[in-house]
Amino acid sequence: MAARLASILVAAIVATTLVAGLIVGAQRDDSSGPVDLIVHNARVYAADDVGTIAEAVAIRGNKILKVGSEREIMRYRRPQTTVIDARGAAVLPGFNDAHVAFVAAGLARDTVQLRDAATLDDIQARLTAFVEAHPDAASVLATGWSPDSVSEPGRAQLDAAISDRPVVLLSHDGQTAWLNTTALAATAITRRTASPKNGTIARDRRGDATGVLKGAAVALADRALPKATREDRARALQAAIREAQQHGITSIQDLGAGPGDLDLYDAARDNGTLGLRVYAAMPAATAPDDLDAVQHRFPDDPLLKTGIAAVTIDGSVESQTAAMLTPYATRGATDGALTMAPEELSRLAHTLDGRGWQIAIQASGDRAVRAALDALASVAKAPRGGKKVPRHRIEGLTVIDPDDLPRFGALGIVASLQPLHAGVDALDSWSRNLGPDRVALGWPARSLSAAGAHLAMGSDAPLLPLDALASLRAAVTRAEMQAPEQLTLKSAINGWTSGAAWASFDDHRKGTLKPGMLADLVVLSTDIFHGTAQLSAAQVAITIFDGKVVYRRPS
Repeated sequence: MAARLASILVAAIVATTLVAGLIVGAQRDDSSGPVDLIVHNARVYAADDVGTIAEAVAIRGNKILKVGSEREIMRYRRPQTTVIDARGAAVLPGFNDAHVAFVAAGLARDTVQLRDAATLDDIQARLTAFVEAHPDAASVLATGWSPDSVSEPGRAQLDAAISDRPVVLLSHDGQTAWLNTTALAATAITRRTASPKNGTIARDRRGDATGVLKGAAVALADRALPKATREDRARALQAAIREAQQHGITSIQDLGAGPGDLDLYDAARDNGTLGLRVYAAMPAATAPDDLDAVQHRFPDDPLLKTGIAAVTIDGSVESQTAAMLTPYATRGATDGALTMAPEELSRLAHTLDGRGWQIAIQASGDRAVRAALDALASVAKAPRGGKKVPRHRIEGLTVIDPDDLPRFGALGIVASLQPLHAGVDALDSWSRNLGPDRVALGWPARSLSAAGAHLAMGSDAPLLPLDALASLRAAVTRAEMQAPEQLTLKSAINGWTSGAAWASFDDHRKGTLKPGMLADLVVLSTDIFHGTAQLSAAQVAITIFDGKVVYRRPS
């Protein structure tokens, strides 16, 4: 009997120990285990569907453990925990640049910046200063130039600043190039050179090229510039990563990548220097078998993946190369041109969709947008055969016919917007080219959102700055004549975070701040939810990528 009682007692003790162990283990998994990083005393915006605002966030490893109140989160603090005091400022998911040519953005850091150059004298002075600082430069490339800054640009005006080496100025929309005489000679353009399809070589009364190239003719300017080596591009990638981290960008969607850039990303991933997450596009013109090979090479990985094919079908309103439904106000019957026939675009879309690729169509004018919607609508009718919903995209949206707005929601289209293009500096050329009655139709972000479009936002670097906060400010503080298309601050943030993650099929692991999501965050210097003054003054204070601080603004 005693032995039996002893056995029962031992069993009871073992059971009690097991239960206690399970309880302690559960507590350890949740709150007693090591917490690596806490950000507190903050306005934490989760960027979720309900607009959650919290006070602090706890991170374990490279994942978010919990988002909650100051009291809840500080319970997780341990001696080994790194604690960041946000000092009441906003904390957001890491920014996800949904439209960038990333390696090109790194290369552009070595160019003359002309975005805010408003006069010919200013342009000439910046070019001269660059050559004085870089006397050994074989050529000069300037970016961000606005064609509105000079009424009649010509090669002689650039020769007055620099004549002994090629000089090429690229406009902020990428659709106009301005060359000096030396650069023009390097292109081998003569009086007999015909303008390429969908491009223009501007000429004077005698038939000589003026040095201005538009549309498809811009590609001719490449002949005047040295080709970047692989080493140049590798250095540019690292420079772009550092700049992105300084602006709180932890993910990019590279719409300007090519096979060589994929190799650079892969090498950076292997050696541990890929300090952000990459979703890289391939040109849609790539042979289908080659596209498939790339897709299999880069499977769905949280750090580097591909699966998006990009095609461009028009230019920009500023250069009058966007395809419009009605004529430009300054050109009579001219309404721009599609660079691909609608039936050809539809065939390409079916091919890509059938092979499982997400399609990104660059379409600026309302005629081009309609052609893109028509092609994607035809794809939507094709049998899916159990394949995932494609989330096809239209990039660079500038003007949309009101009748086409509802189609975005009906087709589940991603509207990829670059808000900095809607800045005040674009309104003069917009009004002149399309007429004042159509100014309010530009960049209809709020209308697209109301129509059910999935908004994703990007910088369009290197044509515009790699600056997410500047883009947010542009989206929520539109010019008076475009005020109806202002977004709320939360909607704009979502476009740069959760909306961009949805556009790249990553909404299950990033873009919102909630337990289990990747720990990519940005800590700002102010509480941007406290008013436009705080938004205007805001800077990125800290960038956290994969649970680690990768950038801290000097105090």
